[in-house]
Amino acid sequence: MAAKPKRQYRCRECGALHQKWMGQCPECGAWNSIEEESGPVITRQTGNRFAGYAGSSKVQDLADVDLGEAPRTSSGLSELDRVLGGGIVNGSVTLIGGDPGIGKSTLLIQTLTQLVGLPTLYVSGEESPQQISLRAQRLGLPTEHLKLLTETCVEQIIATILGTRPAVVVIDSIQTLFTQELQSAPGAVAQVRDTAAQLVRMAKQQHISLFLVGHVTKEGTLAGPRVLEHMVDTVLYFEGDPSGRYRVLRAVKNRFGAVNELGVFVMTETGLRPVNNPSAIFLSRHEAPVAGSIVMVTREGTRPLLVEVQALVTESHAAQPRRVTVGLEQNRLAILLAVIQRHGGLAMYDQDVFINVVGGVKISETAADLPVLMAALSSFRDRPLPTRLISFGEIGLAGEIRPVAHGEERIKEAAKHGFTQALIPAANAPRKPIEGMEIQAIKRVQDIMQLDWF
Repeated sequence: MAAKPKRQYRCRECGALHQKWMGQCPECGAWNSIEEESGPVITRQTGNRFAGYAGSSKVQDLADVDLGEAPRTSSGLSELDRVLGGGIVNGSVTLIGGDPGIGKSTLLIQTLTQLVGLPTLYVSGEESPQQISLRAQRLGLPTEHLKLLTETCVEQIIATILGTRPAVVVIDSIQTLFTQELQSAPGAVAQVRDTAAQLVRMAKQQHISLFLVGHVTKEGTLAGPRVLEHMVDTVLYFEGDPSGRYRVLRAVKNRFGAVNELGVFVMTETGLRPVNNPSAIFLSRHEAPVAGSIVMVTREGTRPLLVEVQALVTESHAAQPRRVTVGLEQNRLAILLAVIQRHGGLAMYDQDVFINVVGGVKISETAADLPVLMAALSSFRDRPLPTRLISFGEIGLAGEIRPVAHGEERIKEAAKHGFTQALIPAANAPRKPIEGMEIQAIKRVQDIMQLDWF
């Protein structure tokens, strides 16, 4: 009689093993992340399954390492190439996550159909070949060179890949795969970790470019163990409202390019189309100047991006005035209002303050401090700012206006879009005048209150 498999509990965030279920993982501190799973079935080959995972074990000097650039292949989509760092790297593993229906499968199918000169393989564990074919026909994509495989057993998938020798492989999705060496159900922490490890090892050894589609949790993070993100070379998040037209592809990890790079797509009847000038879609066109609106120049990866920041300041009738931000950190707004009260002599303790970044863009850098404060002052005083004005800058607690990185590049990007005025930190003032741009540099918060606009 076979022995009953031992039950164990694993944290899906950090992968730590526990003998019993607990509400909080003592290793990483995550709540409700511990799941029950069956103990693995150990085989004789398990001990050396991952031999050669990181390449040759030969010791060599760092100076002797070949520094040749990794060969890249264009995906056919300019925005995807930008996020990947210039194209698809031979032997790289990319993990793409996003909400259901956001367009992950559509993006990857389009990419495979663009790679006409390379053998490709699309492995689906969720859709049938008929569903994939209907989608490709609906999008008007060429399907002559697209190879399909519907399989969920990772051993069978690897055997097929080794037999057909494709250059680019898409796995949709990693949560549907399972390995025969484990008894747990597909999607469990152990299954996701083990199947991903086998696929990554195969891709590295065979120099195959691999794309993994990952599900996300209700918090918006990738499902499965956190170690899954450490295994791969690149982690991309597909963001946006499924009911809207625009999608944002953001890189949060990239071993072959810049981190926090941003790619913008528009969803059309024929699939996703790259947006080469995303600043145009994030800027509102007001017929007349309005109070509480200003354009800032943020930076996503290597790309300067113009976005509109809107503020609404209105009298509060509640005991605790509201501080609401969309696309910005709420605590940052509270700090800025305290700074303007202390160093600018303007109190908004009895006002509700609402801040919104147009277009659904999320700004995490401190360059938004000065534009947010300018928009709030404009709404509070009901004084519209110039329509061709841009601004950026960090504000310190002592009331100083601090510089931000790549200031001159931001100004030049704004000048390309027809903006003629810039309010920036004094330390970011360019050494040489920029044609068509009138620059006003300030050093302290008190200087803001002396501007003619207020």
